[in-house]
Amino acid sequence: MRRAGFSIVMLVAFFIADLIFYRAFKDVIRHLQSGVQRWLSILYWTVPALLLLLFVYGFFISPETATPRFKKILGVSFMLIYTGKLVGAIVFLLGNGLNILKNASLKAIQPSKTDPILSRSEFISKTALAFGAAQFGILTQGMLWGAYDYRVRKVTLHLKGLPKAFDGMTLGQLSDIHSGSFYNKKAVQGGVKMLLDEKPDLIFFTGDLVNDKATELQEYFSVFEKVKAPLGVYSTLGNHDYGDYAAWSSPQAKVQNLQNLIKGHELLGWDLLMDENRILELNGEKLGILGVQNWGTGGFVQKGDLQKALKGTEEINTKLLLSHDPTHWRAQVLGKTDIDAVFSGHTHGMQFGVEIPGFRWSPSQYVYKEWAGLYEENGQQLYVNRGFGFLGYPGRVGILPEITIFNLKSA
Repeated sequence: MRRAGFSIVMLVAFFIADLIFYRAFKDVIRHLQSGVQRWLSILYWTVPALLLLLFVYGFFISPETATPRFKKILGVSFMLIYTGKLVGAIVFLLGNGLNILKNASLKAIQPSKTDPILSRSEFISKTALAFGAAQFGILTQGMLWGAYDYRVRKVTLHLKGLPKAFDGMTLGQLSDIHSGSFYNKKAVQGGVKMLLDEKPDLIFFTGDLVNDKATELQEYFSVFEKVKAPLGVYSTLGNHDYGDYAAWSSPQAKVQNLQNLIKGHELLGWDLLMDENRILELNGEKLGILGVQNWGTGGFVQKGDLQKALKGTEEINTKLLLSHDPTHWRAQVLGKTDIDAVFSGHTHGMQFGVEIPGFRWSPSQYVYKEWAGLYEENGQQLYVNRGFGFLGYPGRVGILPEITIFNLKSA
């Protein structure tokens, strides 16, 4: 019932945006012949009407037809079309609001004069349509070229007290695979090859292997089972791995799903750390690897037990922690433990933003203090991986999928 109510609210919001955007559309085409205007208007409303019919049929009349692929295609269609329309509608409303205020102030000062540009709604309408079209184009580009545009980011990680045996070692990190979102297996294989070509000594995976269900892994199991390293692959769970965002036939089914996912890590050959640690030993020297279940602020699941993971590492000088959500670093690690570095993911950089030398921006920065890249405070460090996969929007704009390669160096 909650999902149905949310869907209805969203459809109403989309319809209101459509009406506003259509007003701008009508202003732009009003100089055309009436017959042309009529056919353009029919064409305008045909697409949302078709989407609405598919939604009602697939989710209410005949829900058995709503396969995951059907839902994905329909969701992407809504996103592409209505993100642009929402942006255009906002520009239209703001433009007309400013137009009214401007003309009101002009009339108050000089009643006989008005601003010849601001008084024309056609200019505002064209601007609104341009913004809507630009947003549609940007999102489409992000789907076609950004979703699988993997980037290898190389980071030198200076660690105080790093044992000599581990100095110069390479560590690879993947995060937020979200295997249920993929639609291009060949591209994913290419991303995994990029990681393996770097020949890391060990690999960390920091959560969100799936969107909701362990079955999502099946199609891509053969791809990710190739992720191996001489000193092992260590993994942890993210908020999506618990199945909290899916509907289950029973509580037992949800529990079984988590057990299946845990088994999936085992079959991949990944050492899943559930509030525990592993001690790597080389030439008589030791490195501590810790992993906790998801722990995050902002309403996300908090299952991780850091104190449990720390037990047995008291004599280890250098400790590395896998923790999916970067908010865990500031909440429980920084200044409260002797953990040297935390490896996280979770934010995806919201899959949208700008990153150029000397400047970066993403809406993610208004939600997360640490949202992408390396952070250091009082000798303790956090690295936030931008994610290998994607969720919701099947693409990336500016914030591209990441494979991280760390070179461990003694500080």
